[in-house]
Amino acid sequence: MLPANGSTGTGSQSLTATINPVGSVTAPASASLTTAATTFQPFTGNVTVSYRARTTPAGGGSVTLSVSSDFTPAGGPSAASGALTYTCSGATLGTACSGSQTASTTVQTPVLTLPASACTGGGGACSSQNPDSVGLSFTLTNNPGYATGAYSAKVTFTISST
Repeated sequence: MLPANGSTGTGSQSLTATINPVGSVTAPASASLTTAATTFQPFTGNVTVSYRARTTPAGGGSVTLSVSSDFTPAGGPSAASGALTYTCSGATLGTACSGSQTASTTVQTPVLTLPASACTGGGGACSSQNPDSVGLSFTLTNNPGYATGAYSAKVTFTISST
């Protein structure tokens, strides 16, 4: 209850928020490359990479791949010599890489390109997916000169968003 001679007051507050471009990318911890043939057919395997992004009206972005640790132990395939390739398909936001890409230990190779004003989730101008995803199909040469054994390499995905 207000006093008989009552009074009221008002106040205001300015709120500001800076919305920045963002991106995150995840991939399975491991994937197996297999071959069904015994006559030196390539090893193949599929991976789905998930990502979330928001780009500015004047920006864009990309997801790239690099081989951060080449196949070990020695005597087997080597990404540095061009033994590992991949194709991209089915990007739910942006444009998947085109054609066959040769994975590299020295440069980042394309996986997908994000357009300006792109965003994950929410519908409308944004992708309805959350997270978004792109499929990669890897191919590893099966050279008869490779020593027998199990080999592994580490692939790193990087997202940039501006």
